[in-house]
Amino acid sequence: MKTSPAKMLVTAFLTSLVAFSLLSPPVLAESRKAVNKTLSKPVVRGGIVFKNYCKLCHGERGDGMARAAKLYSMANLAISPGTPDYYFKIIRGGGKAVKKSEFMPPWEAELSEEQINDVVAYLQIVTSGSSRGEVVFKTNCILCHGIKADGKGRAAKMYDPPPANLTKSDKNDDYKTLIITLGGKAMGRSEFMPPWGDQLTDQEITDVVAYLQTMLIHE
Repeated sequence: MKTSPAKMLVTAFLTSLVAFSLLSPPVLAESRKAVNKTLSKPVVRGGIVFKNYCKLCHGERGDGMARAAKLYSMANLAISPGTPDYYFKIIRGGGKAVKKSEFMPPWEAELSEEQINDVVAYLQIVTSGSSRGEVVFKTNCILCHGIKADGKGRAAKMYDPPPANLTKSDKNDDYKTLIITLGGKAMGRSEFMPPWGDQLTDQEITDVVAYLQTMLIHE
């Protein structure tokens, strides 16, 4: 399964740092350039800042699944999709600046303008529909459809016909939305595909469909 762009960039940077100390001097110079090039990307820098300052409350992916979530049970800690201007305001001035939760503190005095810009770049990626859909897919669908959405999940061999290989699907988004919502039987397909309309919200289904678009393999 594809890793989200932001997480992939941050992981690549951290991996480079680990390998950095193991290299000989001639190779070290080139590696330093590679690390600096990766670190020059706002999304990577923003991911690092987010993990240092924001993860405790908002979770690694901004979904509100975090250690401190129970302390603020009355507040929704998931980061909703928003415009760059909205993110700038709430990061600089805190929740009160946008008439949201007072538990969100202002960070203007603690983060530099560059750091705030970088976090905004990071949030624009992790709050996209496909990124949210990846979380829903991994939570609910991989047992049958597999972590790569190729129909090779752990339970795939139990079913005949087997789960669909979603990486080669020729169905449009409307069809995918319907079959996820209503199940396979209602669409004249495998009855083993259950209806998810009662368990997932409309937004979650839309996000899964967006994520499946990123998993398509075009030959």
